[in-house]
Amino acid sequence: MSKIKTGIVVGMAFAIGVIVGGYLFSESQPRSILALPDCQNCLSPAGAAGLIASVGIQKFPGAMPLVVAETEKTFVIQHLAPSARIHYVAIPKKDIKNIGSVADEDMAYSTDAYAVMRGIINQQNLKNYRISALLI
Repeated sequence: MSKIKTGIVVGMAFAIGVIVGGYLFSESQPRSILALPDCQNCLSPAGAAGLIASVGIQKFPGAMPLVVAETEKTFVIQHLAPSARIHYVAIPKKDIKNIGSVADEDMAYSTDAYAVMRGIINQQNLKNYRISALLI
């Protein structure tokens, strides 16, 4: 009898995991499983962290720490381990894996990120700054 209960609990936990995972990753950019052998760092810890952060930003926007600025398409946060006196990270609210093949409807997210960065530069009257794009 206890094996049946254990089986039911495991089955229910699996079903709940599939449903929750489907909800959380429903708006993430699909990645082809066929491209994995050609991928340099698809399954790297940084890549996995980037995907999880993307899901967190899309589903739980109020949980972002150290938010400096926010629009409907972009978050700007203070970097947790800054490499300069002022170090911000602009994050589009949509998962964009490759800026070189970004869809036309996603261009607004990258444009908004640069507009928000320009606003911060002007607001803080920054003269010596560097903007770097990093896709994980």
